[in-house]
Parts: sequence; structure tokens; C-alpha cells
Amino acid sequence: MRNSTVPTCATLLATLVAGALTGCSGTPSGKSSAGPSARSSAGSATAGPSAVSSTGTRWQPRPGVAWQWQLDKKADPTGADVPVYDIDGFENSAADVARLHRDGRKVICYVNVGAWEDFRPDRSDFPRALLGASNGWEGERWLDIRQLSILRPIMERRFDMCRDKGFDAVEPDLVEGYDNETGFPLTANDQLAYNRMISEIAHDRGLSVGLKNDLPQIPRLLHDFDFAVNEECAQYGECAELTPFIEAGKAVFHVEYEVPTSSFCPESRRLKLSSMLKKRELGVWRQAC
Repeated sequence: MRNSTVPTCATLLATLVAGALTGCSGTPSGKSSAGPSARSSAGSATAGPSAVSSTGTRWQPRPGVAWQWQLDKKADPTGADVPVYDIDGFENSAADVARLHRDGRKVICYVNVGAWEDFRPDRSDFPRALLGASNGWEGERWLDIRQLSILRPIMERRFDMCRDKGFDAVEPDLVEGYDNETGFPLTANDQLAYNRMISEIAHDRGLSVGLKNDLPQIPRLLHDFDFAVNEECAQYGECAELTPFIEAGKAVFHVEYEVPTSSFCPESRRLKLSSMLKKRELGVWRQAC
């Protein structure tokens, strides 16, 4: 996934149920370090070909479930013996997702919703007026998330792609532009409205959706999101801020890049985070708690 540059809709009405997945499972915060082609605990899970079960409920990952986060190149199904894979939605096909499902895994679709990327096939769908300052990564520019009516159909098509490829969930990246120098006067309320729209788009398609970083808005967004994805909360002493997700029975998928596992894993186990150490290119390598 893309890491953020800062360390840091519909209300969920359906009852979320999921199998009991256990285990303990890391790019700067908020945005992934993966480039245009990018971005050991064991466990098991029963994964189906779609996000919605036969009872009509979305997948709900539980605290502590082990995961793999690979945005660099296509997913390597042999890279980690874990029940959850988080992979790039554009760069992996329906066949790639189906292969992971056959291995009994749930699969999360990484999609950048906060920045324009000049290497994506739908790059021409974004009006130039919506493109702001560079977010520090080559070929990427912040989006004016205040323009909900323009961005909604674009994001709906992206989430349609995730659904149609058989993904179980979405990891929308860069959902804290208001706390960055985007080139637009974004406010916290602008971000809340946009993030809730993103959640609604995912849920309308039967997909679970994760809140990426954006720690200050967890209290107001907890009920809109099914899990959290966090980068470097241990490095910045912020992991306890994710406790509301754990208390709600929702997984927190967490990575560090600089801090050794001996420093953050004891706290991760205590907080029931799904934590691992990753290299910033987010390839296959991982060292889990």
C-alpha cells in the first residue's frame, strides 16, 4: 500500500459476522512506498469467491488475524502462510484472487483514493482541476476530496473492479489529506465526508473496508469501517489510539519499517494488533510478531 506522509455513508446496519481468525501477524505513514508496479505467522481461514457470504454478511476480520501485505508486483501465494492477503487491486487479476481463495485466504484490494496516479489505467478520468500538489511520490498528486460528486463515480468504478475480481475487502489509501499539504484548503470535516462516502461505496458492493491511518478521526469513523490499517504507530507511540477497533472486535493490520520486532511486538500482542515488520517496497519479505 501507499504510506501516508504523516505519522499518524452509511452507518453499518448489518450485523458483521466472520470466522474466528487468530494469529499475530510493514512504508511512511498514510501512503505506501510502492511504486507504479509495487506497493512468519501461520493461520487459516475459509475464503469464498466473493465478499458476501451465503447469509448476506460482509467479511469481518477479527483482532489478531495474521496477514500479508504485498504491493510490489503480483501477489506471491507462497510468500506467507497466513489467512489474509492485502494486494494491489489493479495489478492482480481475478485469477490471482481466485488462487488465494483456493488456498483458503481472504483478499483485500489496495486502491489509492486520495491521490491521482499517472500510472493507473483510469488516470484520464480525473479532471485536471482536481489534481493538487505532489504527495512526495513520483507520478502522484493529491486530490481535491471536496468534489464528492465528481470523485464518487470514479471511485465507484474502482470498487466495482475490486468486487468483480472477487476481492473480499478494500484498503483505500491516503484518506487523511486534510492533515497534509495538498494544495487545497481541506478540513477535517471534508475528510470525514469523503471517508464516509468511500465506506458507503464499499459497503454497497458487499465489500468490507478499512480505515488507513487517520488516527485522529477514529472515534468518528469507527462505525463506518470494518477494520484498520496502520503504518508505524509503534515508532510514533500511537498504537493505543487504535484500541477502539480492537474493542469493537475489528482487526488492526499494522506494519513497522524501522523499529525491530523485539521493540514493538510485545505491545502489539498486548493490544491484539496484527503486526509485522516490512521493507518499504512492500515485497514478499515479512517478519511477523
